[in-house]
Amino acid sequence: MERGAQAKADATPPTCPVCQQKLTRLSGEHPRTFQSRYGSITVQRTRGYCKRCRKWRVPADTALGLEESAGYSPAVQEMAALLASKMPVEDASAVLEHLTGVKMPRATLDREARRQGERAQAVRTELDQKAANQRAQLELTLEPYQMIIQMDAWNIRERDGWGQSAALRRQGQEPERWHWVYTGTVFRLDHRGKTAGGRPVISERGFVATRQGIEALREQLHAEALRRGLGQAAGVLVIGDGAVWIWRLADDRFPQARQRLDFYHALQHLAAVGRALFGEDKEKYRAWLQPLVRQLKNQSAIKVVRQLAAALAEMAAGAAAQTVTKEVAYFQEHQARMDYRAGRRAGEPIGSGPVEATCRQTQCRFKRPGQFWSKRGDEALLCLEMFWRNNRWHLLFPHTLFHAARN
Repeated sequence: MERGAQAKADATPPTCPVCQQKLTRLSGEHPRTFQSRYGSITVQRTRGYCKRCRKWRVPADTALGLEESAGYSPAVQEMAALLASKMPVEDASAVLEHLTGVKMPRATLDREARRQGERAQAVRTELDQKAANQRAQLELTLEPYQMIIQMDAWNIRERDGWGQSAALRRQGQEPERWHWVYTGTVFRLDHRGKTAGGRPVISERGFVATRQGIEALREQLHAEALRRGLGQAAGVLVIGDGAVWIWRLADDRFPQARQRLDFYHALQHLAAVGRALFGEDKEKYRAWLQPLVRQLKNQSAIKVVRQLAAALAEMAAGAAAQTVTKEVAYFQEHQARMDYRAGRRAGEPIGSGPVEATCRQTQCRFKRPGQFWSKRGDEALLCLEMFWRNNRWHLLFPHTLFHAARN
């Protein structure tokens, strides 16, 4: 490996890796030692001065993937990034040493994983811009298909204002610790099927998760949908809970798409009406609720809304009436998004289970007891996780392209 690394360093032309200007004042025999997965390696490199950048450059470092590294080979950098995106850094450091013998201190592993995550963000931006620019060059498919897009959000805890809580409270400000991570998934309807046991499964889909806000999700999800065939789809269906931001994003980026309220969120609001009407009487509550659930799923939302409005008209003023009034307004607002019967007949999902599962799986890494994040750190690891889930890991680490599992 050392001979191969030396040969690659010797074959690197003496040009600036940034501006491609030919370097001057060249000098050789500059040793550098770095840690690989098979042990320590030392190579001799040539150094030169770039007149345009006005900086000393070592082109071989760039060719070997060592330019900004703390002294670890690309394979070790990859392992640090992957392990940190899957488990706490302290555990990742121990697992790395146990499996490979490579010792990387916790702080070093954290810095390396964050660096790779920030590099992944730059690559993601390039990919998203490329997808937007090539949307008009898509080829037509032989058979039409429907595209499904789902969105949701979950909270992550950060160290904003860390150490200033008491001072902020004295000023009448309550420190904010929890912030939204916006998440989306996109897949073709013909990629959705069932296992032998009847469990729903999606063979191929795209993932997006970002801490950078709704605007970032809008651009990233739209680019992911384009990569997955949005421009070729015969139709698009957006599914989400009742959050206003979901429908606004859908209207903005997917204006021709049909919209559907997650069926199980609708049931939660229907159950809220039942509890307001019958309180602790569970028998009456169930007797009232079950026919409405069947009606909502198999018949028409219009009939359900009418029954809710009729129940409200018979109620006396009070807290229960206020609850029912709020829920009736909710059903009236989303009535056009409750076409569950038509969706089931078309073989479409009526719930947002895929994106909720995605949120839950991601939270298993980012919401462990005692964890606090920074916006910079959580976005870096989220980006790494999305590259892995979307089978684009080889774009960050091309030396892994040969691995069959990532092709």
